[in-house]
Amino acid sequence: NISMTDVPTIYQIPSDDDTDDRVEQWFMSFVGFDGSGYQSFVAKSKNLVDWTEPRLAFGYGKKGDFDYGGRVLGAYLYENYDIKAPRVLKKVKGKYWSLYGAYSKQGSYEIDPGYQGVASSTDGLLWERENDSPILSVDDNHAQAWEKASIYQPWVVESENVYYNFYNAKTLDPTWTEQVGIATSDDLIHWERYTENPILRVSKDGFDDTFCADGKIYWRNDHWVMLYFGVHKWTASIMVAYSRDLLHWTKDPQPLYKAGGHPAELDKEHAHKISLVWNPAGE
Repeated sequence: NISMTDVPTIYQIPSDDDTDDRVEQWFMSFVGFDGSGYQSFVAKSKNLVDWTEPRLAFGYGKKGDFDYGGRVLGAYLYENYDIKAPRVLKKVKGKYWSLYGAYSKQGSYEIDPGYQGVASSTDGLLWERENDSPILSVDDNHAQAWEKASIYQPWVVESENVYYNFYNAKTLDPTWTEQVGIATSDDLIHWERYTENPILRVSKDGFDDTFCADGKIYWRNDHWVMLYFGVHKWTASIMVAYSRDLLHWTKDPQPLYKAGGHPAELDKEHAHKISLVWNPAGE
């Protein structure tokens, strides 16, 4: 009874066995909304266009837990973050890892507040919660005013032995505004917020004057690139920002892609939640 899907994220599963057909497969996780909340699924493809065999990857948490209302996979730990690198999952301590967005309540669409958790997998297909408590919560002592209403989807980057968690969060004071902050960790379990958050802030009268959200970060030549979506007049467009240190970002004020460009009107209202991957077969 899935009525909506969202948060597509592409990855590949490494293998030491050349006969394992997973090395020739792309996998895409996505969430399905069934009227009660979110669950994460995974499908596979050989060409990034035709997707088959969707299966449940990470279902609801137990009643009373912080992720009972939904689990949103997508912040995978990759082997390489170069913009043209394969999106291959990286093993740490014998497991693959993903941060995930979570909701504690079922019954409607994204009931506040949202949280973040951490999950692991031995095969890259079925995931389980790694920690019983959220890694980021609106109730944390160090939670700041800009993130007090809800914490949303993470994106994890590893650089120089430090894990960076890029996450967007919401305030309702004085109006609904979402911006991007950073937390850092050395073990994927315990996270410390950056004191100068948010690192990507809404722009006055820009295409991201209401939301800066869902940043996806990659390395290109000599700098980092963040693809995110901005919201202006309740329409989302794909935006870009650049950095050399992951902490200080310069935004391009013009969208890379505005909503409304798809001939079948798939993005008539919003263009957001990207997943960027380089396919060498297309060269």
